Amino acid sequence: MPTTSEMTVGQLATRSGVAVSTLHFYEAKGLIRSRRTAGNQRRFSRDTLRRIAFIRVSQRVGIPLKTIRDALSALPDERTPTREDWARLSALWQDELDDRIRQLERLRTGLTDCIACGCLSLDRCALANPDDAAAARGPGSRLMIPPRVPCSAGCEVEGE
Repeated sequence: MPTTSEMTVGQLATRSGVAVSTLHFYEAKGLIRSRRTAGNQRRFSRDTLRRIAFIRVSQRVGIPLKTIRDALSALPDERTPTREDWARLSALWQDELDDRIRQLERLRTGLTDCIACGCLSLDRCALANPDDAAAARGPGSRLMIPPRVPCSAGCEVEGE
């Protein structure tokens, strides 16, 4: 591939390992940007590769696309993001990731107990309804994971 400051969508897909349709989706959602040539073809700057890597890693740890988009919007358009830029963004998610780890550990422990107990009852199940917490919220269906509420950094955290 020739060394240029821009890539076609096909070149970007090849280099990033992401399907062209996914790149179009990311662009439509405001996660990446392109410019259009006189022939209406997309051209992506080379720093888009780093942005895509950041998106993929963030998705892998469960960060919602809206949160990723908000974080990426804080990055400079005129230069390739630095290690410090990425560190600043990922630090915003530290509490949320710690919270997810705690939830997964509770789920792992609860799942083992639930499979072993065989109760198959939502009103007694320690996993689906720990300490009968669902009863305090009134009638209706219940979520196994507590509701999410916005945090001060724009992420979401476990609520009551």
